[in-house]
Amino acid sequence: MAAFYMQWHGSNGLRKMAIKARFMSQIFMEELEIIGIQFATDRKNYFDTVAIKVKESGFTSPDYLQAQFHKFGINIRKIDGNHVSLSFDEITSLYDLDELIDIFYSLKKNKYHAEKREFDFQEYHGKIYEQAPKEIRRETKFLQQNQFHMKFSETNMMRYIQRLADKDVSLTNSMIALGSCTMKLNSAICMIPVTFHGFANLHPFAPLDQCQGFQTLIHEIEENLVCITQYDGISSQPHSGATGEYAGLMAIKKYHESRGDFQRNICLCPTSAHGTNPATAQICGMKIIPINCDDHGNIMIEEIEEKAKLYADRLSCIMITYPSTHGVFEEDAKKICDVVHSYGGQVYMDGANLNAQLGLTSPGLIGADVGHLNLHKTFSIPHGGGGPGVGSIGFKKHLAPFVPGHVEVPIDGIKEGAVAGAPYGNAGVLPISYAFIKMAGRSGLLQASQQSILNANYMANKLDGPYKILYRGKNGRCAHEFILDCREFKEYVSEEDIAKRLIDYGFHAPTMSWPVPGTLMIEPTESEDVNELDRFCYSLLKIREEIQDIMDGKADPKLNLLKLAPFTTKHLMQEEWPYTFSRAQAGYPAPWLYELGKIFPTVGRIDNVYGDRNLVCTCPPVSEYFSYEVGQE
Repeated sequence: MAAFYMQWHGSNGLRKMAIKARFMSQIFMEELEIIGIQFATDRKNYFDTVAIKVKESGFTSPDYLQAQFHKFGINIRKIDGNHVSLSFDEITSLYDLDELIDIFYSLKKNKYHAEKREFDFQEYHGKIYEQAPKEIRRETKFLQQNQFHMKFSETNMMRYIQRLADKDVSLTNSMIALGSCTMKLNSAICMIPVTFHGFANLHPFAPLDQCQGFQTLIHEIEENLVCITQYDGISSQPHSGATGEYAGLMAIKKYHESRGDFQRNICLCPTSAHGTNPATAQICGMKIIPINCDDHGNIMIEEIEEKAKLYADRLSCIMITYPSTHGVFEEDAKKICDVVHSYGGQVYMDGANLNAQLGLTSPGLIGADVGHLNLHKTFSIPHGGGGPGVGSIGFKKHLAPFVPGHVEVPIDGIKEGAVAGAPYGNAGVLPISYAFIKMAGRSGLLQASQQSILNANYMANKLDGPYKILYRGKNGRCAHEFILDCREFKEYVSEEDIAKRLIDYGFHAPTMSWPVPGTLMIEPTESEDVNELDRFCYSLLKIREEIQDIMDGKADPKLNLLKLAPFTTKHLMQEEWPYTFSRAQAGYPAPWLYELGKIFPTVGRIDNVYGDRNLVCTCPPVSEYFSYEVGQE
């Protein structure tokens, strides 16, 4: 959205907006100084915001000024006991400016006798820029790339945006079976409420008497989440699961410190934990102790007992994911909680896989003290591309004094510990989860969990044999996701080759090489019907046949369907075709593609070695954080 905004306006348009904002603030101050309003704002170094000295201007208090402006439906900001501020932007009109000035004149008991000036923005354009201090004046050119110099009509802008969207594989095209990401249906009926004016255009610091509807929604959804999770309370402030982890671990840390246990800084972290767990623990200043898993993917309870006893007086917490990132329900989950509690530690439960718990069990029942919920996974908020997210945390009552508050809008009296700029974080997307929970109800949420587990086991059983399923429970079942072990083909193809080849079948690849290198982790969610599950399984089974052809020497070890995947339209349309397989095998390997269509990638293979040798965003394996051992500081 920000990029399109810049493309539409270009550098000249953005500069005009900045000048207009300063123009509005300048005229505002000039007009009010006539009637004795005094400003705290430096008359040289200011931009879009001006601050008024309340008492020096003849008013009793900032609260009085706020109350007077509320009568006109206008919010001004109280900074402290003697200052208020007002901000202007590109959508502020001269009518808005006149209204603000008139209100101040009326409060000063003066009639606005001065003749209204006719302002010519073009006339002020150069003057205002020249008046800005040289040290903050930008002289260099910016947004010089071609993308910011395209001349768009609204129609062509729409087409341009659509062309970009067509390059992305989304849920409108295929199942996105990313393990541990719960890319479920974001239904239109759940999405519509975010466009309602009262939800979409509310400032996060609006007075509480102006946002009672939102307050009711937040209160209700937190009550619903308490029922679902069996925690004692919910905080909706964290923006993401990672932020929720930080908030939860900080609550644990502050809880220990409140009891005088400043030495408790050991975090037990199983190798089956979610990838961000050890990273967050490090950020919170904790020392990470790894806990291994057995051959079935379960946390080794005897190792928990050993390490908890060893670090008894320093044990802060354990971070577990349930079901685990290995795709199994930890059989000793309750026992793990009991052991950690017996040595004075706390239990943090990562909520990335809460989708498999709904109605069947709950973090509070299992024994967790705190954990995030990922509303953007389990409760239908879309989160592809990094957001928007809501990482609400649930907590037991003994941790209530230590969860995030907010200095501007205290939450249950708590002013400290904010992890977001706004008191309720990404509140604008909460209506999505609210609608999802209300429409699903108790029975619907239970069915969602059951269906997601059923779908995963259905796929695992269909793929078992041609592929090895890495972990299963003692009954031979997985949870809501499962891991395909691709390491037996490593001599011939990699898990990346399989992921790339899936693109040719019209599918987004599963999670690759995590949590176990050389594997693919698949999570179908409850949103996919059996036809889509069958198409995905068919694709993986056909790819397995293509792998076998390479292993048997029937296909070239380098110039084969997997090593060259994905195939672009340009590649398929080239005049020469020096391969032993046909164009149809490459670009249309499944029969339904002719009817359903697919997205062809814009580019084929990229230079992964370059990516490995140059800094890129990455999610390292949990083991990389396990540098702390006994006696090492």
